[in-house]
Amino acid sequence: MNNKKQQNIQSEKTLTEIFKYNAGGEASEYHIIIHSTKPEDTYEEQLNAVLNTYDYLLTQELKGAVAILKRYFLSDAANQADTLLALTTEGSGCTLSIVEQPPLDGTKIALWVYLLTDVQTQVLHNGLFEVKHSAYRHFWGGSAFNRAANSEYQTRLLLNDYVMQLMEQGCRLADNCIRTWFFVQNVDVNYAGVVKARNEVFVTQNLTEKTHYISSTGIGGRHADPKVLVQMDTYAVAGLQPEQIHFLYAPTHLNPTYEYGVSFERGTYVDYGDRRQIFISGTASINNKGEVVYPGNIRKQTERMWENVETLLKEAECTFENLGQMIVYLRDIADYAVVKAMYDQRFPHTPKVFVHAPVCRPGWLIEMECMGVKECKNKGYAPF
Repeated sequence: MNNKKQQNIQSEKTLTEIFKYNAGGEASEYHIIIHSTKPEDTYEEQLNAVLNTYDYLLTQELKGAVAILKRYFLSDAANQADTLLALTTEGSGCTLSIVEQPPLDGTKIALWVYLLTDVQTQVLHNGLFEVKHSAYRHFWGGSAFNRAANSEYQTRLLLNDYVMQLMEQGCRLADNCIRTWFFVQNVDVNYAGVVKARNEVFVTQNLTEKTHYISSTGIGGRHADPKVLVQMDTYAVAGLQPEQIHFLYAPTHLNPTYEYGVSFERGTYVDYGDRRQIFISGTASINNKGEVVYPGNIRKQTERMWENVETLLKEAECTFENLGQMIVYLRDIADYAVVKAMYDQRFPHTPKVFVHAPVCRPGWLIEMECMGVKECKNKGYAPF
């Protein structure tokens, strides 16, 4: 019996939002987002509160689950990342993503964790985190970076290195990569280099407007080292048949990204024998001509963004009820109160985090991304 469950747990110093998808006999999925609720506390106090809450959850609501991806959202990575790494690296045993995208509730740290049950995991020698279950091998990568001269060269190296990592596992970027994230320091200046490098590397990998691209988020975000202009997170799966991967277009609301010079898919869903997983790329207030809709109006942009996401989900035969998490990016911190109130009214129980992260085009005031899952019986495919 499959079922979804959402719950919020309030403690003295944290608020935890939990999404559970329980699959009888197969891997169950969890998304949790832990928020500090004491902005007056020091960073170390907030960090310890988040980590203590997570450790407690592993013995209670998440008993038996294994962390696959942890993403920490920090307010000041240069002064915070080393402390975080010192406390979490030893025995972390999962994909670790750390990005300066300040939580907009005024605290210094938030944590999103994706967990599974009944899986085998290991860190591969090349740094990818392998998750085995059923007929599939899932590969997660977090916080990849280098210090090449500019954002274009950094992105080119990141992608070329990732192509080699996948090849070592018998995979190809075009066939196996499901999702990428690019966190770009000073996105207004450096995103153009990311786009140029990605476009050019993709052509060499048979990723073109005539084939397909990869679902992605390209967003403002900073590494602790100011020389790092781009960092990348990734997700790929080995063992899929080509027909298990489907791309989402929503042509009534959105246009193909190549029409305005970039190369990513709006969304992807993957069918397994027992479920459908949905990955919605970073989505903003855009129309099917590639234009910013409702410039300067945060309420209208939020509503149009929701409409775009809802249309993508509908194409995957899903709704907002299927979502396990949402990450909401705001360009202007002054818009937080308005946007949070809108989300709290419409999505009171979906795990979500609001962070300060400029979108790749200045006219976009808000962007969101999400992941979801739906029960789906597909004969002929192995379960997730």
